[in-house]
Amino acid sequence: MALTRDEREQFLAEPHVAALAVDSGEEGRAPLTVPIWYQYEPGGDIWIMTGRNSRKGRSIAGAGRFSLMVDRVEPTVRYVSVEGPVVSTLPATREQLVEISSRYLPAETVDAYVDLASKEHGEQVVIHMRPQRWLSSDLGAS
Repeated sequence: MALTRDEREQFLAEPHVAALAVDSGEEGRAPLTVPIWYQYEPGGDIWIMTGRNSRKGRSIAGAGRFSLMVDRVEPTVRYVSVEGPVVSTLPATREQLVEISSRYLPAETVDAYVDLASKEHGEQVVIHMRPQRWLSSDLGAS
């Protein structure tokens, strides 16, 4: 059964690891599909953080849009898939790295991870996507 707008937005707002898919822009290649952390608040845009010159970053810049899919299997099989255009790409800040890391990591590990990521991951950008098309279902809903 398809989720209501509120249900799908609330589900997307939970800290799931998403599968990001984007046209790879490479002849004879399938879309690039990779796991990624993301941030979302109901009614707003989605944002992700990635290396400006990563394959993912270059593919998103070339395609101008991407999709995310999040799912779970307990207590019911549920998924939300959302696709839309990129509305901005800006240099990432340390505060954004702390925000997204805090969403996924235990509080006591965030500072160490942020320090490591700041040194090791190179120049990062935050890419905002405006949700345009949604697919969702809960296969166990009554």
